[in-house]
Amino acid sequence: MILPVVMAGGSGSRLWPLSRHHFPKQFLNLDGDDTMLQATLKRLASLAHAQPTVICNEEHRFIVAEQLRNTGQHAHIILEPVGRNTAPAIALAALQATADGSDPILLVLAADHLIKNEEAFCAAIRQGESIANQGQLVTFGIVPTAPETGYGYIKGGAEFGNEKAYRVAEFKEKPDAHTAQNYLDSGDYFWNSGMFMFKASRFLEELKQYREDIFLACERALEHTSSDLDFIRVDEAAFRACPEDSVDYAVMEKTDSAVVIPVDCGWSDVGSWSALWEVSDKDKKGNVVRGDVITIDCNNSYIHTEEKLVAAIGVDDLIILDTKDATLVTRQSEVQKVKNIVQQLKKEGRSQWLHHREVYRPWGKYDSLDGGQRFQVKRITVKPGEKLSTQMHHHRAEHWIVVSGTAKVTNGEEEYLLSENQSTYIALGQKHSLENPGKVPLEIIEVQSGTYFGEDDIVRLSDKYGRVAPVNPVDKGKEPKN
Repeated sequence: MILPVVMAGGSGSRLWPLSRHHFPKQFLNLDGDDTMLQATLKRLASLAHAQPTVICNEEHRFIVAEQLRNTGQHAHIILEPVGRNTAPAIALAALQATADGSDPILLVLAADHLIKNEEAFCAAIRQGESIANQGQLVTFGIVPTAPETGYGYIKGGAEFGNEKAYRVAEFKEKPDAHTAQNYLDSGDYFWNSGMFMFKASRFLEELKQYREDIFLACERALEHTSSDLDFIRVDEAAFRACPEDSVDYAVMEKTDSAVVIPVDCGWSDVGSWSALWEVSDKDKKGNVVRGDVITIDCNNSYIHTEEKLVAAIGVDDLIILDTKDATLVTRQSEVQKVKNIVQQLKKEGRSQWLHHREVYRPWGKYDSLDGGQRFQVKRITVKPGEKLSTQMHHHRAEHWIVVSGTAKVTNGEEEYLLSENQSTYIALGQKHSLENPGKVPLEIIEVQSGTYFGEDDIVRLSDKYGRVAPVNPVDKGKEPKN
């Protein structure tokens, strides 16, 4: 039986300003109606498989759970206390999968890849299952369409039986343009997709042989797991002690059992805005537009706006991204430098690298509409049946006005309901909570007044989602991880 293992970590900084540290590209809708994570799982529908395992960062756990619930999908969610690259992540999944004595074939996928030809993709997976059952470690090489310098390459060697697959002769790092052209001309090289397939036991055997330190650290991390809502937590101290390495370096480049299956499935890792432009549907002038956009005499540009009208005149080969709190304008040839903007924002302590103006929480979301020296205004949306933590603040008071829905309010020792156009006042230092007891979303406007509005002024007294406060001091004044 195939066990899909979806790796949903990573920050996707090259797709800023849509992708942020707390809401990276795997959770975005970049093509079609689904987010990239949802699409990754949906494209497996025609394959017989076990309930997937999703591996994600602690801070993204509620986003993963919510996106799975929104599409009726179910998965085991393993939380990494810290990122340690792909080899430890896959090791956790393999050890967890074999804990009951079973030995499934792991299908390792990234949550942030785009695949246009799902039929070809699934055909390759079925082929990979056959080869993995023979004890081989399968990787999927994308048939190159251009001398791409942004991908690693895999060189195919001797044919593997009659399977239309090849022994892996060599892994190659990202080449320069001349070398990439030579790879393309030879016909022997494929793009390294980062997708793999192997029996869980075989991967663990090879990992133990070549990187026993990683194997033992992950084994220790799984000795003391705990379940929390939809999540599986590993031992944090043990996993922090695990060395960091990719599955390519740790196993695939060393093993004698690596086999590459060539795949032509319209694949992209959507690693930049120009890459997304390449794979997106375009108008007659080569433009990709999303949102309220007007173009005149524009060519080969990607223009995306969330709220405001964007009008572009006489521009060619540009990327224009407008979000609620940031705007990016760059030539397509310069998109690799977007990550430098993110690094500068991070260095300056600005919030735009970390989160969007609209922030998602397990109970719903909030949008920071306005703010000044002694006030802040938010629009808060609470999903039916959900509740914010019971909390208090040392530095601010709050006014709540119900815009739509019904609010159940705890204000000190009082508990009462508010309906549309009603309001209440939460005094500084007062214990309080907000709940939606109804069947429709609750929307309120919150006006905060005081001397400090950082999220680390939230003192959580109780919380149904198991979150804690205060915030990590590194993120003081910014959004908490949970």
